[in-house]
Amino acid sequence: QVQLVESGGGLVQAGGSLRLSCAASGRTFNIYTMGWFRQAPGKEREFVAAITWSGGATLYADSVKGRFTVSRDNAKNTVYLQMNSLKPEDTAVYSCARDSLPLRLPQSNPNEYDYWGQGTQVTVSS
Repeated sequence: QVQLVESGGGLVQAGGSLRLSCAASGRTFNIYTMGWFRQAPGKEREFVAAITWSGGATLYADSVKGRFTVSRDNAKNTVYLQMNSLKPEDTAVYSCARDSLPLRLPQSNPNEYDYWGQGTQVTVSS
């Protein structure tokens, strides 16, 4: 069983920054693409970013491109999401997820992920 635990959320003013972390259990973290998703109240889950097992390729939603950076440290079984220039519309619960198959390119479809964390709240005030 894989467990994913996010941390780093909070309240920040518009223009500010936050760094989210997602710590994973298990010994096969380093062969799976990891993704970040978010869900705002009353809205569907939205893809944010994903990174391949090696960190060699990343994928971003257009809405966060140039502001967010996804990275990982396989030695620590952790994936990160650095969020800069935050906007009120970035307010959501952010969750990390593990790809359902190993060694794939980044996926934006949440149905391609099988393990999910509980999420961490990010609130951006105007």
